[in-house]
Amino acid sequence: MKITQLLTEHTIILDLQASSKQDVLTELIGKLDEAGKLKDKKSFTRDILAREEQSTTGIGDGIAIPHAKSVAVKGPAIAFGRSLAGLDYASLDGQPAHLFFMIAASEGANNDHLDALSRLATFLMDSNFRQKILEATSIEEVLRAVNDKETEVDGPEEDIRTEHTNNSAASSKKILAVTACPTGIAHTYMAAEKLKERAKELGISLKVETNGSSGVKNRLTDADIAEADAIIVAADTKVEMARFNGKPVIQVKVGKAIHETDILLNRAITNDALIYHHDSTKEETTGKESSNGFYKHLMNGVSNMLPFVVGGGILIAISFFWGINSGNPESPEYNAFAAMLGTIGGAKAFFLMVPVLAGFIASSIADRPGFAPGMIGGLIAITVTGVEGASGGSGFLGGIIAGFLAGYVTLFVKKMFSKLPEALEGLKPVLFFPLFSIAITGIIMMLVNPQLTKVYTGISSFLEGLGGTNAVLVGLILGGMMAIDMGGPINKAAYTFGIAMLDAQNFTYIATVMAAGMVPPLGMALATTMFKNRFTKPEREAGKTAYVLGACFITEGVIPFAAADPARVIPSAVTGAAIAGGLVMLFDINLRAPHGGVFVMGLVDGGIGKVMLYALAIIAGSIVTALMAGLLKKKIA
Repeated sequence: MKITQLLTEHTIILDLQASSKQDVLTELIGKLDEAGKLKDKKSFTRDILAREEQSTTGIGDGIAIPHAKSVAVKGPAIAFGRSLAGLDYASLDGQPAHLFFMIAASEGANNDHLDALSRLATFLMDSNFRQKILEATSIEEVLRAVNDKETEVDGPEEDIRTEHTNNSAASSKKILAVTACPTGIAHTYMAAEKLKERAKELGISLKVETNGSSGVKNRLTDADIAEADAIIVAADTKVEMARFNGKPVIQVKVGKAIHETDILLNRAITNDALIYHHDSTKEETTGKESSNGFYKHLMNGVSNMLPFVVGGGILIAISFFWGINSGNPESPEYNAFAAMLGTIGGAKAFFLMVPVLAGFIASSIADRPGFAPGMIGGLIAITVTGVEGASGGSGFLGGIIAGFLAGYVTLFVKKMFSKLPEALEGLKPVLFFPLFSIAITGIIMMLVNPQLTKVYTGISSFLEGLGGTNAVLVGLILGGMMAIDMGGPINKAAYTFGIAMLDAQNFTYIATVMAAGMVPPLGMALATTMFKNRFTKPEREAGKTAYVLGACFITEGVIPFAAADPARVIPSAVTGAAIAGGLVMLFDINLRAPHGGVFVMGLVDGGIGKVMLYALAIIAGSIVTALMAGLLKKKIA
């Protein structure tokens, strides 16, 4: 596909009115929307700004290429704007930007579209091409310059190796490079083009692999790697690094390949590179500093568990529309469809939540062999109690323990069998790894989990002894317990106590635990609305779901936030929930329903006045949680 099919006369602004970076983005997005290229202007704006938050798209040399791959785009398109005076775009070289190409890629863009978008990025490395664009006096001249350049270099990306003899030291070296950026549209190909251009001028033999949106191109072969004297990895995202084990590797961010090209090439030909030793327990190397390993593994589990939390929780909430007891066949409210939804959401989706969490934590640590022992460990965490009458096991916290245990046990098993004869190599993944890692993880969890479950029963006994204590103090304790482990044993102990008191015709305690259980997800949802610059885009999206889950008394809705930042989120959630619990006891609220959240608030005894006080307690606790989280969390750079 030609670039001029994406960049048309309807998406060009020859004279931008903008005086700031934000103005440029607004003008170009408006031009795309005016040309009918966008489904949702606001959504595309959010995606463009989210990309800018990762790193500036002002690449220097007077160029900026804001870009995003978004479901809000009808079809791939390019908008161009020019400012002859130039303006501050926070470019990497600190100089004003004059040429602005906004790339809008749709989620379903095919390789032809992505190739065209990427090819434009490489064209901009040509100073003569940029000058033609700057000097163009009409939209037609801009399009002609693009078309002429495309005709000049038309064709697929070639396996380019530049071999010259004008520099004997350089020509004797064989250098490889890999470029990759998060979006895989612009910086990936610009870095590759700049490296190839300078290598050709310096007489360096260079082959560049690009990891872009349309896949890996010009892939480095085993023979290439074996012959290479040095390898440059310019990447802001994960690339395949194990193949470079034992080779000299220079690892930098993709932007450095564009602006420090000579420095990188000089380091490569002078052997200024560290020998790379691949560690399978660590994340594939990128140009960025690697994030904390614990956090990475935990978030791998949480992100894969989230669909079970969201889907299951909302199905449970929908089932309440037919009544709080609509899933109970013995109740007059019973509805077969509601019971089906409740079973899918609770007995199935929620049941798998902890095993999935543990399985993906383990696979993040030990790759695919860790998944099975992680799942088994998570299943044991929620099913093996060892305590008569206890249910739910060690819950969420037990699942985290099982995931990390399974991951590191699997690494140990891998190392244990690393010296096997080559003839037995094929048996490792299908026999030795699963057999021993599942057995060891399972045995340890079978021994440990009953002890964790005893925490639950011990806390229940403690609560039963609080009957004569100050009511507000009991409310504070129950509220804090509902939030501290988000559906785990402590939470379940508090909830079970509330149910027991409900059976004893004391309706205050169940009102307390329900209000407190609603606060953590509602508070964090409110925090994502009030303090947007403290949360990533996925977290802000999760906040929208947390409103629903919190309103339905599904405390697990706060787990994604707590797992990502436990040191700040858990204290915030506990404080807000404790305040809500204390206020409910202070107001002497009585509720006769064991579940349901906002759907059962009408069952509060005492009329509309008590209902309003109950709502006030929940709102107050949620605001406290939101304010604490917003003040404790740092702004996202």
